[in-house]
Amino acid sequence: MSEDESDAGTANTMRERANESRLKLWVLLSANRLLVTGLLSVLFFGLFMLGAIVEPTLSEMLEERAVIEAMFSTMISALITGVTLVVTISQLIISQENGPLGDQRQRMSDTMDFRGYVKELTGKPAPADPSALLRELVETTEQRARSLEESVENADSDDLRGEVDEFTESLIGNAETVRDQLEGAKFGTFEVVNAALDYNYSWKIFQIDRIEDEYGDDLDDEQLEAFDELRTSLTMFGPAREHIKTLYFQWELIDLSRLILYAAIPALLIAGMMLSFVDATSVPGTTAGVENLLWLVGIAFTTTLVPFFLLTTYVTRVATVAKRTLAIGPLILRESQR
Repeated sequence: MSEDESDAGTANTMRERANESRLKLWVLLSANRLLVTGLLSVLFFGLFMLGAIVEPTLSEMLEERAVIEAMFSTMISALITGVTLVVTISQLIISQENGPLGDQRQRMSDTMDFRGYVKELTGKPAPADPSALLRELVETTEQRARSLEESVENADSDDLRGEVDEFTESLIGNAETVRDQLEGAKFGTFEVVNAALDYNYSWKIFQIDRIEDEYGDDLDDEQLEAFDELRTSLTMFGPAREHIKTLYFQWELIDLSRLILYAAIPALLIAGMMLSFVDATSVPGTTAGVENLLWLVGIAFTTTLVPFFLLTTYVTRVATVAKRTLAIGPLILRESQR
């Protein structure tokens, strides 16, 4: 067994496990998607206007190469195609919610079965709020970790006590952090999923299996039962997180579809107006040493790209979360800091 696998403690939060910069994870995941879209638009506009350094006067170029006509006629086609794609995505999401009565009855039955398991696990009715549900499951794992720690206090093996202490200390600290993050978190924002990603449950399940196997001869029935109860509570967290993550993906993609439709209408209007009414003589003069026409073209072109920036920012977050949660249970695909 490798040294990493025998380490009962581990880096718990997603940023620690990924070993990536806080700024990168903020842009990919935590930041408001509209804010990132705005920053991306400003960055694109600034880079586009660097063209003024090369060619600060565009009147002759526009007359000779019909730059405006080429740019905005292409954008109109791209916008219409993009909006059609978004409508298709929305229809696919909505179609998942439709189905015959038997399918809906099965969905309801599965949901109620899971809520029954949670009630049996926690001793109280399963909360209806997603963040409260996850918080309840995390709190249960913390309580059972403390019970496990108490059960091995008088174990004969010093190594067993040391590994269990290290393991439970890591789990309890992680649980307290995640519970604080989930407190008051509202579904529909990224807060709930972000907190769930910070609970490294899969590595904890593996450590339970490893410790049981390695110290099986030193464990009595009470200690084995404590391990089993903790494993059960951790395995309940997995499907709960995946279900809430799936609902969040649907919520996020529906929001994306709506925002792109909203942004596409003014973008099409601006592209049409630029194509129909603007030429080299429309806005004479210069500002800050750059032709006003270039300012106008840059602003208009950036605005028509806003729907695509929205698509980029939302899909980037969904894809990042999906990649980090491909496996369920004790199967770790990424290189983690342990």
